[in-house]
Amino acid sequence: MSASRLLLAMLAAVASLAPASQPAIAETKVRTETIQVPPAGAKPADPKSSDAKRPPSPAGEGAHAVRPDDAKSKDADQTPPAVISDLSLLPAPVARMRSRIVEAAKSGSLERLVTAMQSNEMMPVFSFGDESDPIALWQKTFPDSKGVELLGILVDLMDAPFVHVDQGTPQEMFIWPYFARYPIRQLDPEQMVELFRIVTGSDFREMQEFGAYIFYRVGIAPDGVWHYFVAGE
Repeated sequence: MSASRLLLAMLAAVASLAPASQPAIAETKVRTETIQVPPAGAKPADPKSSDAKRPPSPAGEGAHAVRPDDAKSKDADQTPPAVISDLSLLPAPVARMRSRIVEAAKSGSLERLVTAMQSNEMMPVFSFGDESDPIALWQKTFPDSKGVELLGILVDLMDAPFVHVDQGTPQEMFIWPYFARYPIRQLDPEQMVELFRIVTGSDFREMQEFGAYIFYRVGIAPDGVWHYFVAGE
């Protein structure tokens, strides 16, 4: 027998000895991933770097915060409104309401001032809080005088020059004193005297830091409706 035929015979014999049903080897799939190799010399991103991605800030975060720097820049760019001292320029309804306020304040009676407020078309805003009793609030704010000090402040406000703002809009208003709409850092020496008839030196320092007048002010609409007598901003 030739060598090739002998080799074939031996292979056939081996095949006959193998199990009849040998399971096939299962194919295993391997997940592949493309790896981006950075260019030579490149440094990995620092998570603390300003260039690293960060989660977005909550919507509106800090939208209502007022910083002295913001107020300062606004004050610098603000055009002063016309300051009015002539009461004859007031519309008749506004002049009547002003006279009613001054008369009530000069009476020395908190109750009489509240009566003037209640006789208005609506109760004027007298606090940014949830207080419902103006007399209780004023007495708490000025305990040494049992609230009467507020009446003196109100008289001084209504004797001061005023401004006529937002003309031709639903927010049109006559406002006392004019400082409420005047750049607090642009007051001349005479205006400073007018301001110190109403506020103290410490009040003024706080206003400079804030960038606006934040003491009491009165707002009366052209139709004579008294809208507010409030302090703050």
